[in-house]
Amino acid sequence: MAAKLTRDSLRRLLTESSSPCLSLYQPTHRTFPEREQDPIRFKALVRQLEAQLRERKGVTDELVEELMKPLRALAQAQEFWNHTRDGLAAFSAPGYFEVFHLNRRVPEMTLVNDRPGIRPLVRIVQSADRYQILCLTLERVRLYEGNRDGIYPVQLAEEVPATLEDALGTELTEKGQRGLTQGYGRASERSAMAAESGGSGKQDEIDRDRERFFRLVDKAILECHSRKSEMPLLLAALPENQALFRSISHNPWLQAEGIALDPGLLNEQQLREKSWEVMQPRYLKRLETLVGQYHSLASRGQSSDQLNLIAQATREGRVGTLLVEADRRIAGHADQGAGQALEVDGEQSNCPDLLEELASWTIQQGGEVVVVPQERMPTRTGAAAIYRY
Repeated sequence: MAAKLTRDSLRRLLTESSSPCLSLYQPTHRTFPEREQDPIRFKALVRQLEAQLRERKGVTDELVEELMKPLRALAQAQEFWNHTRDGLAAFSAPGYFEVFHLNRRVPEMTLVNDRPGIRPLVRIVQSADRYQILCLTLERVRLYEGNRDGIYPVQLAEEVPATLEDALGTELTEKGQRGLTQGYGRASERSAMAAESGGSGKQDEIDRDRERFFRLVDKAILECHSRKSEMPLLLAALPENQALFRSISHNPWLQAEGIALDPGLLNEQQLREKSWEVMQPRYLKRLETLVGQYHSLASRGQSSDQLNLIAQATREGRVGTLLVEADRRIAGHADQGAGQALEVDGEQSNCPDLLEELASWTIQQGGEVVVVPQERMPTRTGAAAIYRY
């Protein structure tokens, strides 16, 4: 019932939804008994949305029924509420309905506007700090998605073998001939394992099993996960498994530095800390690179912090990267057809958020939006655009 949140699904939301569009965000819970309150709170937010919709000029009872029907149905879908994550986002528009499970908590929000409210989704999908972790042993394959706030399990595609035996089945060397299942440790352990398994001939078979398994895992992770997410991939595995997997991997998103420990001995908090130690310098370097590009191109007129100029450039498809200040809202009137973004005084709730509008236009044109903490923004206007030309 819930769609997977990706850059493509975010772009579809912007292009396929029409006016009026109802947007609902809610923090949810993964575990019992906390999640029992989630559908109750959702019903309250749905009632709040309906009240907002009925206040909108020109809305008929028939339109209210059309837009509210899928939301009411979702409120009664018990199976959906048994598998929630950290948040959800639901959108209803004429002829369109979509709901996303979110791996990051979001603030409660209901909005009725001409366009979907996407700022929380942009922050999740387009942030510069997102990455994935492949936890690899012969006993178990796991995948996590992470950011500076935490890590979250990712359900493996059916094509990804979960264990060596799943991958090789009847082609696997007999269990009695197998040695250390977690990779090879100290030299004394390798020697003992070789002796127990009947010598180097059996050890060669074990090595071939491991290599074949890693090749299958690498191919499946690349095709089913990395190509779709385009996120940096960290490998968490023992040093021996790190070396072999990297030697056969064809995944361009696999990072040179990984976590050279047995992931089976790390809890999620430890895995998050180890992974962020690797990713934080990369994240900061990427932001520094983008900020440097912005400054170096400003003198040539290929970057700007002026919202109206950014709006014009977005209309022309010239914005390649848009930096948006996190948690900043600028009320105003936006006109994509005219390429105008005009601020208004005060925080008018019935006005669009200009930064969100610019982000939406950029995504629709195939550009990248990066949400940046206030202290690292290169401008004071809330936005910084780097043009394609």
